[in-house]
Amino acid sequence: MSLRGRLTLVAAGVVAVVVVIAAFTTYFVMRHELRAQVDGSLNQEASTIQSAPDAFAAAQDFGITNYARIINSNGGVVAESYPVPVDEAARQVANGTRSGFYRDTTVNEGQLTPVREIVAPLAGPLGNADGAVLVIKNIEDINSALERLRLILLLVSLGAVALAAGVGRLVSNATLAPVRRLTAAAERIAETGEPSERVPEGGKGELARLGASFNTMLGSLEESLETQRRFVADASHELRTPLTSLQTNIDVLRSNVELGPQQRRELLDDLHRESQEMRSLIGSLLELARSGAEPAREPFQLDELVEDTVERARSRFPSVTWEELAVEPTIVDGDRARMERAVWNLLENAGKWSGEGGTVEVSLTGGELCVRDHGPGLDEEDRPLVFERFYRSAAARSMPGAGLGLSIVREVAEAHGGTVVAENAEGGGARFRLSLNGAARSGSL
Repeated sequence: MSLRGRLTLVAAGVVAVVVVIAAFTTYFVMRHELRAQVDGSLNQEASTIQSAPDAFAAAQDFGITNYARIINSNGGVVAESYPVPVDEAARQVANGTRSGFYRDTTVNEGQLTPVREIVAPLAGPLGNADGAVLVIKNIEDINSALERLRLILLLVSLGAVALAAGVGRLVSNATLAPVRRLTAAAERIAETGEPSERVPEGGKGELARLGASFNTMLGSLEESLETQRRFVADASHELRTPLTSLQTNIDVLRSNVELGPQQRRELLDDLHRESQEMRSLIGSLLELARSGAEPAREPFQLDELVEDTVERARSRFPSVTWEELAVEPTIVDGDRARMERAVWNLLENAGKWSGEGGTVEVSLTGGELCVRDHGPGLDEEDRPLVFERFYRSAAARSMPGAGLGLSIVREVAEAHGGTVVAENAEGGGARFRLSLNGAARSGSL
């Protein structure tokens, strides 16, 4: 059953229970009141006869409106205004073996007629029972009134339940309208694969917040898909260049063109360089693909990692002077392989921009890695964009690379709860500061 149907059923059920309880209460209260009036009338007339039984026996019109009969202790009739039936229970009251009582019974007046009866003892010598008085009252009208009341209450109850079901359906339709819009939007997005649609966010309460949260989710999904599309497009573009060069060189080597030793060596060197570039680019793409994943949390010595990476940079850039100004013992809880990639990217970037005879200064203090080169520095228009994927400044386009190194640094820093900042250093050059205060602590394992 749908949620709307369940809400309608619940509303109708609650109203049905309330109406049925109210109907039963009304019926029994009315029945009690009517019976109480009849019993009061019967008791009054029985008391009148009890106080003057001889007068009742001597007079045809004793001033009572109901039918009565007096019997002696043996059950014999003493006087009557109507032949009220006498049974064993009435004789027991007359001889004192039973107390007086009220009851519903019938008399035969050509047809069975419902009556209400009181059987009360007559006081004899020393307070003993010496007969009984029986008074009856026709309650056919009362029973008919109660039957009409039952019918009215039944019709009212059914009408109230039907009305409650209708109102419940209207209320559920209005209440669940935002949910239906969310469902329709989700179904359309599932069909089209485009999360650009939004649902109205009007109103207040939980459903309004649900709509706002749904739109926020759609916005994040749309942004994620757009980032994915852009990443695929940029990656395809970047991969096309080295692939084209590799294909061209391979075609030349496979052709029938006569190549000298020097030309062949140059082609092979170019193939090697392009394959290395391709390998580096694929590695960067794989690293970016892992950027959304939670890094492994294992403690390692960041200072040892930095020192090893600096040694690697000395081999990669032998013409650059690498100075380790201060490297404090630092423990990091995170992914050592990804952090090593980030540190290498910073050092490689500094080495490329330092040039022949340049100097790069590296320090690790207070959980912050600082890499400063003495190159041309950062242009103001480039500085906010250097960590964007595939971004390459005009000056960097003549150098090898795909513009992914610094974006990987930012991804790794943020995955470890840190930040990375690019700025121009005093006296020239660029300085990059990778802070890991959230994951780094001083000490040694």
